[in-house]
Amino acid sequence: MNEINASRRLKEAALEKAEGDKVLVVKSAEAEAESKYLSGVGVSRQRKAIVDGLRDSISHFSGNVKGTSPKDIVDLLLITQYFDMLKEVGGKHNCTVVFIPEEE
Repeated sequence: MNEINASRRLKEAALEKAEGDKVLVVKSAEAEAESKYLSGVGVSRQRKAIVDGLRDSISHFSGNVKGTSPKDIVDLLLITQYFDMLKEVGGKHNCTVVFIPEEE
């Protein structure tokens, strides 16, 4: 009889352990999903701030420099970002980059 009770308790313990493991897996997956969601929200806010900043820069620049169009300012900002990227990539050690010229 003792063996039957011991066997039953071991079986119940195994079921409880399995349920505990299941809860850990589910909570871990929920935490990862929430983390990814919040990361996406952060990226979205960052992009919105960048766009808002660009809009303000374009508006301010075109108001202060006569004869410039918003397209001229966007072109200037893009070429500036391009040069910043080249500087960043070129400053890395052990970095090999091949730039292929664009054909028109």
